[in-house]
Amino acid sequence: MARHVLPSVDSTMNEAARLAPGLSGSAWIFAHEQTAARGRRGRDWRAPAGNFSATLVMRPEGGLAQAALYSFVAALALEAALAHVAGPHARLSIKWPNDVLLNGGKIAGILLESLQGGAQLAIGIGVNLAHAPPRNELEPEAMPPVSLAGESGMVVPPEEFLPMLAQAFAHYDRQFRDYGFDAIRNAWLARAARLGEEITARTGAQTYRGTFETIDATGALILTGPEGRRAISAADIFF
Repeated sequence: MARHVLPSVDSTMNEAARLAPGLSGSAWIFAHEQTAARGRRGRDWRAPAGNFSATLVMRPEGGLAQAALYSFVAALALEAALAHVAGPHARLSIKWPNDVLLNGGKIAGILLESLQGGAQLAIGIGVNLAHAPPRNELEPEAMPPVSLAGESGMVVPPEEFLPMLAQAFAHYDRQFRDYGFDAIRNAWLARAARLGEEITARTGAQTYRGTFETIDATGALILTGPEGRRAISAADIFF
């Protein structure tokens, strides 16, 4: 698989959009530094040197609904790669829909965007390998940020993390293609943060509180509360 390595870029997602028309297959776009990185819903994402920033451009099988399920594939790959470097005592989990937690704090995020009218998919991944942003720069109810170095003492250069992540992603991508989303769903649920516990989901102006029961075949979160069982396809989740 092709890899494009850049010393600095505004955003690997932006670079993915620029390169996508000329790509015949999948490619990782890796940058040592991002100057204008973004997260979900246009939020800023701090990406200083020493942290990991990359975007995978690929051509998923199926339509947009199938492509959206790659957030779960990417989360599993991230969790596996971090488990490899964080040591045996690290507590890793995955927060729906697309964050990876280390010892209860957010260490990584995933962003999906469609390219070329949906023909290609960009999967942006940011990992706090060396630095976590100051808490006062985040929204008041945001998950506390952590870094791999701060939590485990492990120093992993971003360029060394890339092949670990690429290998893990290839493994779960094969699982998805060969066995469908059920295999991914089961593996994801085994690592899900706060499964079976009470959480809060906010979808625009609506707030729902209930027990995180499972995710369904579309990746929607199933919340059971006073008003019954509800499927939520997009929301911000708070513990």
